[in-house]
Amino acid sequence: MLNLGVLTIPPKKGDKDFLMKKSLLLDAGSGGRASQRLIAECFFRHFDNPLLECMDDAALLDDVRPPIAMSTDAYTVTPLFFPGGSIGSLAVHGTVNDVSMLGARPQYLSCAFILEEGLALDMLNRVAADMAKAAEEAGVLIVTGDTKVVPRGVCDKMFIITTGVGSIFADPPPSGHNARPGDVVLVSGSVGDHGLTVMRSREDFFFLTDVTSDSAPLNRMIAAVIEQAGHVHVLRDPTRGGLAATLNEIAEQSGVSLVLEERDIPVREAVKNGCSCLGLDPLYLANEGKCICILPEDRAGAALTAMRASPYGAEAARIGVVVAAEKKPRVTLKTSIGGSRFLSMPEGVLLPRIC
Repeated sequence: MLNLGVLTIPPKKGDKDFLMKKSLLLDAGSGGRASQRLIAECFFRHFDNPLLECMDDAALLDDVRPPIAMSTDAYTVTPLFFPGGSIGSLAVHGTVNDVSMLGARPQYLSCAFILEEGLALDMLNRVAADMAKAAEEAGVLIVTGDTKVVPRGVCDKMFIITTGVGSIFADPPPSGHNARPGDVVLVSGSVGDHGLTVMRSREDFFFLTDVTSDSAPLNRMIAAVIEQAGHVHVLRDPTRGGLAATLNEIAEQSGVSLVLEERDIPVREAVKNGCSCLGLDPLYLANEGKCICILPEDRAGAALTAMRASPYGAEAARIGVVVAAEKKPRVTLKTSIGGSRFLSMPEGVLLPRIC
């Protein structure tokens, strides 16, 4: 349930005083009736399910079987709404995907909200509705959580923290430590969409008219890949730092090198053009609905077929191979003009607060 640390009696729905308010007041986080009205009219309205309705201090999850995967993430993206998603849908998709990358089926989410005094209540309702829709599509339930309201200026409108749990079905589970020489590298679709979309929305770049976030739940696609391809060595979602940063992490974890073919990496034309104008590299831009899959070459065809059967994997492609590291783990890109360059780990981020 959405405990908030305060809810001890069933909240009353339909409170007229609450519905007449336009923005959030500090008393909504006080633990009293104002808190109960907020829970009833916003969170219970959108997240309603039997486990949430128990209103205990924790949710009893009697159908989660070990081994389990668990992941926590915090979402501070600005702006709160962008083409293709919002902080609400992103909070669900991001955590669902993280749990899935360990070869698990996500089942339950908790969510905590940190809300700024003065936040428009219709904005909070839109975010909660987006979360509910995203959870329904992913097949997960939001079963517990917390809410805090802080004074103006302490946070920027809204932060969301989500934790997901699910039962692992892959045997053995994929891991960033498992890439082996001879493996192939797959990506489930075009890269750079989310990072450029958030930049467009934040900075109002009028020329970026055709970019949309790729934020999406990948759990069903990932399950199909594991079931059809068999043993998958590595699954990762290339979020902050993009494809380049994530592949560098995998190379270092596994002690191998990766060689990529630039011509094989899917990048949408609008993203290429936008990056060209802004001097950015799409391989370093965040993604929120893509996965990297590394597995033996004889399993690659089955994995690509499974990805392409999903609406979120239609552009899946083989982009490279894993080789033995000569001196130290590296990621090398063979360029489309016949040269090659190292894709180094970025020192920082091109754009903060993209998730």
